Amino acid sequence: MSIAIPMISASSAAPASSAIPMTPADAEGGVIADFSAETWWLTLLKAVFVVAFLIVSVILALWVERRGLARMQTRPGPNVNGPFGFLQAVADAAKLIMKEDFWLGGAERLIYILAPVIAAFSAFMVYAVIPFGPQVSVLGHSTPLQLTDFPVAVLYILAITAFGVYGIILGGWSTHSTYPLFGAVRSAAQVISYELSMSLAILTVFLASGTMSTSGIVGAQQRMWWGLAMVPSFLIYVVSMVGEVNRLPFDLPEAEGELVAGHMVEYSSMKFAWYFLAEYINMFNVSAVCVTLFLGGWRSTILSLFWEGANSGWWPMLWFVAKVWAVMFFMIWTRGTLVRIRYDHFMKLGWKFLIPVSLAWFVLVAVLQGYRAFFSGSPAGLLIVLAVVFLVAMLVLFFLPEADDDDPASGADSLTVPGEELDAFAGGYPVPPLPGQQLPLSPRVRRAQRAGDRARLDAASSVSSVTLAAAPDSGDIVQEGNDD
Repeated sequence: MSIAIPMISASSAAPASSAIPMTPADAEGGVIADFSAETWWLTLLKAVFVVAFLIVSVILALWVERRGLARMQTRPGPNVNGPFGFLQAVADAAKLIMKEDFWLGGAERLIYILAPVIAAFSAFMVYAVIPFGPQVSVLGHSTPLQLTDFPVAVLYILAITAFGVYGIILGGWSTHSTYPLFGAVRSAAQVISYELSMSLAILTVFLASGTMSTSGIVGAQQRMWWGLAMVPSFLIYVVSMVGEVNRLPFDLPEAEGELVAGHMVEYSSMKFAWYFLAEYINMFNVSAVCVTLFLGGWRSTILSLFWEGANSGWWPMLWFVAKVWAVMFFMIWTRGTLVRIRYDHFMKLGWKFLIPVSLAWFVLVAVLQGYRAFFSGSPAGLLIVLAVVFLVAMLVLFFLPEADDDDPASGADSLTVPGEELDAFAGGYPVPPLPGQQLPLSPRVRRAQRAGDRARLDAASSVSSVTLAAAPDSGDIVQEGNDD
């Protein structure tokens, strides 16, 4: 790297035409990035950079997360391998490589091997369309700081992330074990539930930007970030992305207290390492997508107000990495702050709140785009006003009292009257009783009660017989006492 750095110059040497940014409407399919001077070795160089960037970022993220959580929980954290425990992730990786690898006798061997590879391969593919910066000059060739881009790049991201879930599902099914299968089923349900709300939040960005290209979306945020103009979409995406990567409080597919490690229970050595690597790369994937779609990408809106060169050259790569790490720290913060929610509450949040809210917000943004087609006005200003009104309406609905599903007096006819026995298997599976309800006695308790009742009856009968036998004598004694 020390030899190549002097040969790389900033975009000041680029053609004058590249200094004027194109809008999504001016570019073909909304793609602003210019790949006309791209060569095969330049593409290969950028691909190697993306892979190296992700691997180094994962190592650094492990150290930041463990040290950060330790500080939040008032403990030292990693402090042995390297300065401040910085090489602890390297030591863990070496341990996994040298660890004995075992094979399950009843597993589907081919799928058992391919599942972690699918998960890791899909994780690496997302950054191919993520823009790190503008046009720069590398070895005399003008190229964007992006591996590739095309008019439907964001749809490519959604497809790749959905394909990566197959690695989790196949890994849990191929082992023919109980806990991994439960984790795989939970993962499938989780992706189906939160992929919809995430897609609807991203669709609003499509409508506002007029393109599905990642470079075009970044170019559309030159004056204002979509995260500010469309706050509901941003908030919905943030919640959905945490659910997509199985992080606290939504780490239900690998809940340690219930499923030990979920789909990774029967994996060891490098196969486990592939899953572990894919999980953290997916965290960087959703963070990069969040920065690209909602936080202006590599653009620095504040610094550009008093620094003309803030969004040119190699400096934008620094802004992009800083934003990605800010979103990463947010997910680390949630892990150290929040607790795992109950699975039914998790599904209720996705289907009864996020999806209806995201659908309603999508309809409002679509109506706004139709309004812009016939009337003039600032789209950013209208979006901000619409977002504020929408958030106020959501807050009002949130604080309205609602019927408690756990209350037996809520009016449900199917509930048992308090004091009566509850049939726990009426729905096909056992359910615990609600407050005021009581379960019927078990056969063992009933047999014990019948035996106790018989013993008491026998004891009572014996006492009564003894009393009756002694009654004449006592009568005589009383009579004699009366005679006296």
